[in-house]
Formats: sequence, C-alpha cells, structure tokens
Amino acid sequence: MKNLYSFRFLAAFLAMFLVFGATDSFAQKRRPTVKRKTTIRKVIVKKPVIPLYSVRSGSTFRVRMNETLTSKTARIGDRFTTTVTEPVYSDNGVVVIPTGSTVAGRVDAVTAAKKGGDPGTISVSFVEVRLPNGAQRSINGSLTDLNTKDAKSDNESTASGDKMKNRKIIFIGGGGAGGAVLGAMVGGGKGALIGGILGAAGGFLGDRLTKGEEAEVKSGTEFGIYLNQSISMPKFVEVNQ
Repeated sequence: MKNLYSFRFLAAFLAMFLVFGATDSFAQKRRPTVKRKTTIRKVIVKKPVIPLYSVRSGSTFRVRMNETLTSKTARIGDRFTTTVTEPVYSDNGVVVIPTGSTVAGRVDAVTAAKKGGDPGTISVSFVEVRLPNGAQRSINGSLTDLNTKDAKSDNESTASGDKMKNRKIIFIGGGGAGGAVLGAMVGGGKGALIGGILGAAGGFLGDRLTKGEEAEVKSGTEFGIYLNQSISMPKFVEVNQ
C-alpha cells in the first residue's frame, strides 16, 4: 500500500513538472512580428509656368562701351562689356532687357595698324546678356550702328534691321586722335564706310606714308548690337530689396 502511494505521488509530481515545463517553454516562444506596410505618397509640386516673350532676329538695341578697346593691344578671345542704354522690348511690347543690363562682347579678329596707311581693325561679336536681377541669356549678336540705312529705330525704343547678308561690320581706325569708325567687310575685303564716327573726327583712310591709325573704341562710345538669332526671355522683374 505504501509503495502504491509513493508511485502515485511520483506520477503526480512528474505530471506537474511536464505541465509547468511546457507552459514555460510556450511562454518563451517569441510571438511572430507582424510587419506593417508603410505607404509613401509622393507629392509632386508643379512649378509655375513662366511665360516667355520673343525678340525677333534682326532686332537691334543700343549699348555703351564700358572700357576702351584698341587694335594695338587687343587679342583674339578678349572679352569686354557694354551697357544697354535703351530698353529692349519683345515683339508684343514687353520689356525683357531693361536699361542698365550688361552685354558681354568678344574679340573675334584684330589687326594692328601698319605702315603705308593701313588702319587697325577689330572684329567683335556679342555672346551674353546679364540683367540687373542676375538673370543671364546667351545671344548671337553682331556689331552695327542704329544710324545706318540697315537699322531703323521704331517707336518702342527698339530697332530692326535688314538682313546682314555677307557683310560683317567692324571697327576701323580713323581720325587724328586714333578714333574708330564703323566699316564693312564684304567677302573678306574692306568695304566703304557705312557708319558714323565713333571716336574723334574722321580722317583719310587711304594709303599713307606713315603708319595708319589704330582702331580705338573708347569707354562711353555708343553703338548698336544686331541680333542674329531670335531669343525668348521672361518679362523683366526687378529683385525685391
């Protein structure tokens, strides 16, 4: 009887041990992690569309030289700047290039004056305009003069010109004080003078026994820039101080 009691006690003890062991093992098992899907919504912010206004090819606007340029010291690739003296309007009358804008020029070819009366020459082009608000725009412009037959000012302070054809306008030395006049090159040869005097009083440009005059475009000289290709720009807006 005593042995039977002991056996029952041992069986009960083993049963309790198994039950508590299984419970503890189950409790120690990690619950599975449920991954939640995160939805990322892309917010697309549309930039406002800024309207552009065109300035047609053949337009001409007036500028003033900011530094002195001379055929005696100028080199191909030299840069210089001019300042716009009259606002440039788009085809529909919107100001896109205001007075005070800067137009950068580049020396494309230069010939110093020589003995025998050959005057110095400077060939230039204009490559960029920078507005007072910091905006910039590449341009393709050539030298011209608003006072010639090929450039007529209109009532909107802009000017339009006939096609340049094969003529390239350059600065040619002239005048007793080394002034410069506008001249034309047709097919690579020197053509007749077509512009007004930009420097001192005009002088004889034919052969001389002495050295010819250098082409010297002084600071403050005004002339025109002929637009070879049309450009599109937004309406000019001043930067708020």
